[in-house]
Amino acid sequence: MIEFDEYKVKLNNLKPALDELGASLKLDDAQRELEELRAATEAPEFWNDVANAQKNQQRTKLLEGKIARYAKLCGSWDDLYTICEMALEENDASMLDELQTGFAEFEEALEQTRLETLLTGEYDANNVILTLHPGAGGTEAQDWASMLYRMYVRWTERHGYKYTLMDWQDGDEAGIKSATIKIEGENAYGFLKSENGVHRLVRISPFDANARRQTSFAAVEVMPEITDTSEIELRDEDIKMDVYRSSGAGGQKVNKTSSAVRLTHLPTGIVVSSQVERSHFQNLENCKEMLRAKLAEIKEREHLEKISDIKGVQMKIDFGSAIRSYVFMPYQLVKDARTGYENGNINNVMDGDIDGFINAYLSQNIKK
Repeated sequence: MIEFDEYKVKLNNLKPALDELGASLKLDDAQRELEELRAATEAPEFWNDVANAQKNQQRTKLLEGKIARYAKLCGSWDDLYTICEMALEENDASMLDELQTGFAEFEEALEQTRLETLLTGEYDANNVILTLHPGAGGTEAQDWASMLYRMYVRWTERHGYKYTLMDWQDGDEAGIKSATIKIEGENAYGFLKSENGVHRLVRISPFDANARRQTSFAAVEVMPEITDTSEIELRDEDIKMDVYRSSGAGGQKVNKTSSAVRLTHLPTGIVVSSQVERSHFQNLENCKEMLRAKLAEIKEREHLEKISDIKGVQMKIDFGSAIRSYVFMPYQLVKDARTGYENGNINNVMDGDIDGFINAYLSQNIKK
């Protein structure tokens, strides 16, 4: 029964961290704000301002989630401690497996919630817009970009988030020339901003008849969705719009009419495009959303006060700028160059298990 004594000690050691987390979350303030938001919904004119009402609903959901998660953590701690005491009192070892599983889940949830308290950036709570571009190397790099696209879609599904395809351009033979998705969920940008950068792949090429080892690169751009258009103003005179026919095989992803839209932001040279929607107007809205997101991301990254200071700098997609390497051969390992975090289960990583990399980045870079 010594195992139960050991778990009691572990739980007691984690109790201060749990209490400290509660203080960091400022739950009393959150509860007061939540009550004010709920009271506001009872006003007769509440839905007269739809945009403001939607903001109220989003904020309400965020605060409810924060309060509920902490309450669940406290409940889990109490349940685990009770299991320890009951087992010791009754000399019953049958609950050890349940205790071990529950403790591991509690530790993981505690760390995840702790990391969320560190997401204090201006846009961290926002949804995220993620764009993938292959580097040089033709089909090989385009295939790698599509593998990364699937990895992020799987991560999204694992977290119960929602994703929407905003743009897609097929590769020449396989993979993609570019793709953009919007991922909606609490703190989506705060978590995924760690993925911004160049990703390097080493593998035996499936496109090489001689089965030679190949190194490929793809760039991931991570930008916050901007729902308040007043934050990032797009002036008509600063934008050049081109309408063209969608290209590539596309399948169900690409619409085959002359409704694709490309926007060029003249002051910065930033270019965005969308061709997945059926109407020109929907693709135009996608483009504006992507452009606002890209300007906001650069503004935050460069700590700029004014959007006019932004310059459209292109990311170099090559060896020296890689943030993470994915090695399939001669051994299997994924390693982050910034944190040193690594994972030898490459299949799990490519199936969306990237939380270890995200958490390592947040722990190292937030509130240094």
